[in-house]
Amino acid sequence: MAHQHDHSAVPARRLASYQASEPVAESERSRVARRSTWTSVVVNIILVIFQIIVGVFAHSQALIADAIHSLSDILSDFVVLFANRHAARAADAGHPFGHRRFENIASLAIGLIMLAVGLAMMWSAGQRIAAPSSIPTVHLSALFVAICVLIAKEGLFRYMLRAALRVRSALLVANAWHARSDAASSLVVGIGILANIAGFPMADPLAALLVGAMIVRMGGKFSLQALNDLADHAVDEDIEQQIRQALHDTPNLPGFHDLKTRKSGDMILVEVHLEFPADMTILAAHDISERACARIMQIDDILQVTTHFDPVTDKMESTEHTNQR
Repeated sequence: MAHQHDHSAVPARRLASYQASEPVAESERSRVARRSTWTSVVVNIILVIFQIIVGVFAHSQALIADAIHSLSDILSDFVVLFANRHAARAADAGHPFGHRRFENIASLAIGLIMLAVGLAMMWSAGQRIAAPSSIPTVHLSALFVAICVLIAKEGLFRYMLRAALRVRSALLVANAWHARSDAASSLVVGIGILANIAGFPMADPLAALLVGAMIVRMGGKFSLQALNDLADHAVDEDIEQQIRQALHDTPNLPGFHDLKTRKSGDMILVEVHLEFPADMTILAAHDISERACARIMQIDDILQVTTHFDPVTDKMESTEHTNQR
């Protein structure tokens, strides 16, 4: 696995930086993102047109609410395209760590869009429920459109999720699950329309209310995850444990401390202090550090490992501790 070294000289210590070759080529990630996102845009535009036209003439608030949800999909798709274009750019003087956090920002934007759309839909449905006498009977054509939308959205979700997992993109996964939330909402809409036609008028606005709540829940989840990543939240415990195990398994590494992890886009950055005997040569310590980093690089989605060398004089056994101020 390709890696880089930062050989900045530091008295009695050494800082080495190892850069991973990415599991999926950046050009491939960008190409897959563009193709899957533009597919989503085209499908959603077609669905929105049919949902709004039929929703208005069939008197279905739930179907119109679902159309608004599809409109939010189109907006989020363009957010993804914007983020994909900028995140793929190489590091420069102004962004020495690259531009991958555009993906985190875009994920946050998608989450906030979903929150706003869901709350608006719940408000509109609540107003309709408060005046039940104004709820009309829905035409059968609305049910047909809801079923067609459900099939189209489920197919779109499966296509987008397969592409997202292939290139391991959290942003594309978020966008795919946005499509799945549409499929789930279309199912709820279909049930509500069917119940309305069967003689339960309140079912249509109740379906719209439930769809709004589903979108709010999904939007909150994505927003919180994106905020955590932007705030340099540590990676999941299982991944951190894999990193610790890789360090423990490195031959001749006496110990380490101050292990830190954070995410940049979909990739993981690792920092750790390695402990070496004070009388060990820098060349020998550097060789052990290379082996430790090579082990960590074998873990999926590790982008970079930065090690700091600390001399120790009172221990030679493999240990781990944390220094805190």
